[in-house]
Amino acid sequence: MKRLFDFIDGWTERRTRAIASSTSRRSALVRVSRVLVAGAFALPVLPFDRSSQAQAATGNKKKEPTATDCDYWRYCSVDGFLCSCCGGSSTSCPPGTSASKVTWVGTCHNPADGKDYLVSYNDCCGRTSCGRCFCNTNHGERPGYRMGIHNDVNWCMANASSVYHCTVSVIVGVAEKD
Repeated sequence: MKRLFDFIDGWTERRTRAIASSTSRRSALVRVSRVLVAGAFALPVLPFDRSSQAQAATGNKKKEPTATDCDYWRYCSVDGFLCSCCGGSSTSCPPGTSASKVTWVGTCHNPADGKDYLVSYNDCCGRTSCGRCFCNTNHGERPGYRMGIHNDVNWCMANASSVYHCTVSVIVGVAEKD
């Protein structure tokens, strides 16, 4: 039995030395890497989002945007964090904040009734930025020299605290067609 083990040890040593003398470290690493990459395909794949496939199976019904989505119709000219994600609503500031005394105005189309509405965007001031649900849609934005229709301004500048928290959108009227 000892002879068998000596034979196996000797044969293994000779083969290892032969491979080592004819192979560089770099090529050995390449071969090991190939084995690892090939092995990765054999392992189960991590879970991934299949909600789009589920939506396709249910007839491709498009989800209507809500007050926490940037695609909501009244956010057509919003630039900031939505108060509806920050403790307030789409029309009211969260507790501990106050509405800016100056605002910017946009005209947004409501697809539900086909009308255009004047929407006043008020920044809510007095607390640090909310940091959730950031939207920057800017449909119809004008250059910065016309302050009343430009949204890249800290509109909290006229308040006691100029610290910006989030933005609400208040409908102020129906836009008249010419």
